[in-house]
Amino acid sequence: MLNRTLGCLFALLLGLSGVVMAEGTDGAQYIEDKGCVGCHGKDGNAMLMGAPKLGGQKAGYIVKSLMDYKSGARNNAIMSGFATALSEEEMEAIAEYFEEQPSTLTVPKH
Repeated sequence: MLNRTLGCLFALLLGLSGVVMAEGTDGAQYIEDKGCVGCHGKDGNAMLMGAPKLGGQKAGYIVKSLMDYKSGARNNAIMSGFATALSEEEMEAIAEYFEEQPSTLTVPKH
């Protein structure tokens, strides 16, 4: 629990550190530089409890979620901090990257 919390806090600090990316940077680079991998993993298939799996998720949904965190329409202290530091271009690149990743999400059988 403590390691997960410290990992997410470290990722949050990286995301808020003001790293400025060159125009045209791809989503894979953004997720590393903006700290997304700290909680969501390199391929978006988070192994941390409570961190959503984003691999294979539709890009439009991810962008909308990030915009909602940024505007305050969705409330999560960690994600709001990250989203506030992202431009719309960065959100789109991150979302497109995660959409292209395979999902490990499973649905339990009844």
